[in-house]
Amino acid sequence: MSLQHLRTFIEVFRQRSISGAARNLSLTQPAVSQHIAALESAVGRPLFERHARGVMPTAAAEDLAANLGDGLDVAEAALAAARARSTDMTGGVRIIGHGDFLAEVLAPRLLPLLREGMHIRLQTGDREEIRHNLAEGHYDLGLSAYPFEDRRLRSECVYEQAIRAVASPAVAQRIMAGPDLAEALAAEPVLAYHFERLLVDEWLAQNRLTTRPVIPALIGQDLRGLRRMLEQGFGWTALPDYLCRAQIERGDLAEIPAPVSLPINSYFIVCQPSALRHPRIAHARSSIMRELAQQQAPADHVGGDQRS
Repeated sequence: MSLQHLRTFIEVFRQRSISGAARNLSLTQPAVSQHIAALESAVGRPLFERHARGVMPTAAAEDLAANLGDGLDVAEAALAAARARSTDMTGGVRIIGHGDFLAEVLAPRLLPLLREGMHIRLQTGDREEIRHNLAEGHYDLGLSAYPFEDRRLRSECVYEQAIRAVASPAVAQRIMAGPDLAEALAAEPVLAYHFERLLVDEWLAQNRLTTRPVIPALIGQDLRGLRRMLEQGFGWTALPDYLCRAQIERGDLAEIPAPVSLPINSYFIVCQPSALRHPRIAHARSSIMRELAQQQAPADHVGGDQRS
């Protein structure tokens, strides 16, 4: 039972497709089928049931995948990282993520890679665009405020930030002067990341505040646009630290104090496990994770694990 056969099995298991696994592994479909047949012969049981739209794992395949766990991915990533130390790292890496996070947090952390001669392409996207493009192999790495349950992808938390309710100093003062914080917030326009309000709702829930239903005055999936509206004296919203801490310190924005605690927004580096077999991608991922771990500000203590 060779490493190549196990690698092929894991890829078919994740993709639920012989053709998809062949594409990711740069193999022919007959070669993938031969690898699976060899494994089935070794374990003495069928691993997949063939259907018109792909394959489904049998109980034996589920057991084998559970026993392998992430061990194969970890081993291959370690081998790729070792190869990277003696490999020319020039070339391209494609990264997709939320626009404000790429610009405000990730870009400054890419300098070590750029100085090594690596060429990096950044692309913005929302949650579904990030998931789809990574799962289909259009991009190598993703930075997302959401972990993905897609079996083709692996998500690892790499960055955490407190979420703060903020407004212009004048609006914040007006809100805090009200006799009831929930009612005072409801009386002001809300700026939101999404129609369901997400970050705003998390801050309200964490602080046990309920407001009457409102329609956000502005919805924008680049949070820098919301921040700009606040600076012009309109409305309030909830932002992660990296988008509002400096503005609060300068006096451009003011924090609306949390009566209970601040929720935490977590960010994940996401990729197809098979991408880590490529030394350049494994090296870029390791560098990004190291830079984010070293440079992020300590997150505020909160009472639970909250994600947008």
